[in-house]
Amino acid sequence: MIQRIQSIYLILAAAVSAGLLFLIPVFSTAEGEPVYATGRVELLAMFLGSALLSFITIFLFKNRKLQFVLGRLNIILNFILLGVLVYQSQILSGGAAAPEKGIGMLIPIISIVFIALANKAIKRDEDLVKSVDRLR
Repeated sequence: MIQRIQSIYLILAAAVSAGLLFLIPVFSTAEGEPVYATGRVELLAMFLGSALLSFITIFLFKNRKLQFVLGRLNIILNFILLGVLVYQSQILSGGAAAPEKGIGMLIPIISIVFIALANKAIKRDEDLVKSVDRLR
């Protein structure tokens, strides 16, 4: 069911979570060296877990309630990932004054937006099915 809009949103969320972590540095060290998510196992696991969860959710189109719950779980995972990224950037030398945070910290936010849009479309489909069932 790739033609459904929520499938497109979930594919975009998976692509953002899995694809951009190899290209965009998450933050820079005090020496100016970029730190990618692939260099830290916990960050890599969370990014790939989010991408895998988005990808699995696409194929659960027959069970919209489970699809919606997995979308919420993925949003929670991305918020945890965002918290870890903010914490990691704050413990760098310089703390909040260090200007080298990196644009890679926006990846979870972009993923959250796509997953929220997918959940909205899933809810719309579920409401449509319920309204049709009432008419029978």
